[in-house]
Amino acid sequence: MKKILQIGLILSLFFSIHTLSAHDLKGAVASDDRSPKNIIRDNHRNPLETLSFFGLESNMVIVELSPGGGWYTEILANFIHYPGTLIAAHFSSDSERAYFKRSRSNFEKKMASDSMYGRVEIVDLDSELSDPSTVDAVLTFRNLHNWLGPTMDNIFSNTHKALKPGGIFGIVEHRAKPGTSMDMMRKSGYVTEAHAIAIAEKHGFELVAKSEINANPKDLKDHPKGVWTLPPNLRLKETDKEKYLEIGESDRMTLLFRKPI
Repeated sequence: MKKILQIGLILSLFFSIHTLSAHDLKGAVASDDRSPKNIIRDNHRNPLETLSFFGLESNMVIVELSPGGGWYTEILANFIHYPGTLIAAHFSSDSERAYFKRSRSNFEKKMASDSMYGRVEIVDLDSELSDPSTVDAVLTFRNLHNWLGPTMDNIFSNTHKALKPGGIFGIVEHRAKPGTSMDMMRKSGYVTEAHAIAIAEKHGFELVAKSEINANPKDLKDHPKGVWTLPPNLRLKETDKEKYLEIGESDRMTLLFRKPI
């Protein structure tokens, strides 16, 4: 009987290790399932280092706030496995804004296009993200500038409510120079680190760590069309294109918060 239990334990460990290795972050980032146009941005966005910094596990319930076209969703969907779930909080499906409706529709089509998205659930960004205290991690990438004001308060409040005690809140955002005014933040698309931290703390989060993973000292944040001047948007099109390609994507803060236990 003892020998049978030992064999069972060995087999259990084998399959556990195999499952973990098949779903590790490195494998998810390197997956052939990712879009080539998304992969070419890895040198700017550092997905492996960023997601490792946030301390994700493949069996977590993770919410991605405002996933856009699914750049990070491709990686997270490949990473998550049972009993984990990825909840994508996107624009409302009944929004009156044409861009929001089109973006949500395109995202839904993407999620229906491949079985790897089978563990992805889609909810409305402006509603409760999940049942209270059921989520392990909430992540958002380059979205805070779109939420400045009451929208950010609402989203951060819902995030805190959804997270389990001890749950993590990871933020990547275009970083403004210290002291930048709210008006300039809205115009430029860059948000001060101080403002992001203040709003998070206002809603009960504790700052755990900062990282310079996504820092870019070449970005002086003085561009004629704000952050959208830089790639991948290149709002000025051919004007000074090589200059902005040389700068690369924006200088970004990478912040890790926790909901207190």
